[in-house]
Amino acid sequence: MSANRLEEAGGKGYVWVDDRIAASGYLKKQFNKVFPDHWSFMLGEIALYSFIILLLSGTFLSLWFKPSMIEVVYDGSYAPLNGVHMSEAYASTINLSFDIRGGLLMRQIHHWAALFFVAAISVHLLRVFFTGAFRKPREINWIIGVTLLTLALLEGFAGYSLPDDLLSGTGLRIAQGIMLSIPLVGSYLSFFVFGGEFPGSDFIPRLYTVHVLLVPGAILALITVHLMLIWFQKHTQWPGGGRTERNVVGFPLFPVYTAKAGGFFFIVFGVTALMSGLFQINPIWMYGPYIPDQITAGSQPDWYIGWLEGGLRMMPNLEWVLPGGYNLSLNVLFPAVILPGIIFTLMALYPFIERWATGDARPHHLLDRPRNAATRTSLGTMSLSFYIIMWIEGGNDIIASTFDLNVFLITWIARISLIVVPPLVFVLTKRTCLALQRRDRAKLLHGYESGVIKRLPDGKYYEQHQPISSQEELILLARADAPQPLPMPERVDGNGIKQRGYALKKMQAKLSNFFYGEQVPLPTAAEIADGHHHEIEETAERNQQIDESRAKALAPRD
Repeated sequence: MSANRLEEAGGKGYVWVDDRIAASGYLKKQFNKVFPDHWSFMLGEIALYSFIILLLSGTFLSLWFKPSMIEVVYDGSYAPLNGVHMSEAYASTINLSFDIRGGLLMRQIHHWAALFFVAAISVHLLRVFFTGAFRKPREINWIIGVTLLTLALLEGFAGYSLPDDLLSGTGLRIAQGIMLSIPLVGSYLSFFVFGGEFPGSDFIPRLYTVHVLLVPGAILALITVHLMLIWFQKHTQWPGGGRTERNVVGFPLFPVYTAKAGGFFFIVFGVTALMSGLFQINPIWMYGPYIPDQITAGSQPDWYIGWLEGGLRMMPNLEWVLPGGYNLSLNVLFPAVILPGIIFTLMALYPFIERWATGDARPHHLLDRPRNAATRTSLGTMSLSFYIIMWIEGGNDIIASTFDLNVFLITWIARISLIVVPPLVFVLTKRTCLALQRRDRAKLLHGYESGVIKRLPDGKYYEQHQPISSQEELILLARADAPQPLPMPERVDGNGIKQRGYALKKMQAKLSNFFYGEQVPLPTAAEIADGHHHEIEETAERNQQIDESRAKALAPRD
């Protein structure tokens, strides 16, 4: 078929479809939708592409993995395990690694993609938090993001546990202990999950259903809703020239953004495949099958569970026997159930907490520079320090053996640091943000330091300043729209009657001052103009002094 006939047939086919679904106008509008361009927006794309890689590699693995706890005797290519009794799940995973062509590579692609997925969601959430992208009208998307992180942690732990090796079985034993620590319903919950006494005989098939069906389905549904909300609410963007709360400056979806997104997908896929081919991860054949009365030395979970492990290791031994013979194991219940519940609940509710505290109910489409929201940034870094300390404590035994330290000393250092370090990080971050605000103010008034040092005739040195660009000035002035602290309410009204809700309004005003009470004020337009004029005059006067001195030095002598 010639090119002309092929083009004619395609055109007729397009007209035939469009006559029936009338999609051309809608598609044209959607293909022309503009998306802003910035490297930080790629973090969410990495999470999306990692999830696609997980679905593709997981489909391959599901063709050979057998989710069964029936005991078999291994007789495969890996000689050290020949004749060993193991579950069918573990045996099928060993076969995948050594007897299925490409099986080990696909296993490692799946594992690395899972790590990238959780990491990308975590860093993406941090970007959203520190830039204030969770504010109205994106509170629902923030809750979806926190839920996706929670599901990603659950999905990662479930997939990590499916091979039924000694390392993953150790993690499952810890999970069962956490279930048992829940008052009243703990033992019933454990029996329900494991189908009887641990480890039971039904857990792997149940976990497989959760891992390949329930949680991925929930994640896929939430990602779809997340992308739909981004589509209809429009994407946030950094402040700058031509960018307002009412527009989006960037590239159209088709063909520019589509081509860039497609290329970036293959970059993510390529990096994942390269790391999977070069760097070994989770060599389950070295651990052996899970046996309930055994445990691996130096067992560590994947990094995203390390902070929970650290909380368990750090918590003092607090166990109470309640009336009736009930045990309340706070040493397990608090760090593994209560604390994570508090953290994720506060994360999900934070947009509403900040909105109420600041009284800022306006829609926001321009992002905050982290330095311009000093208190929010300080709260974020303080929380990160809290997480990092717990994460480090999760490997206290490895640290102790590597550096020949006392493991109990490391634990006590972590306990003290967990109380002392986060407040210090909060104060240091806030001081740093305010210092950066002062530097921005100086840039607006006097320009930036050019690095050109000149000497006056009287011997004094000075550095010449250059005016900032109009684009940078717009970025620095973006803070002008920041909320102002709420005034303290009056206790009584004009008639001497106590105001209703006075205590609540007083708390709101205090929180508002906590968030925005200590900000470096931006210079007014008159101050900026006066500063520039003064700088120009001063520079001209100094240059004139230098020129006069040079002319006097070059003048012929009598």
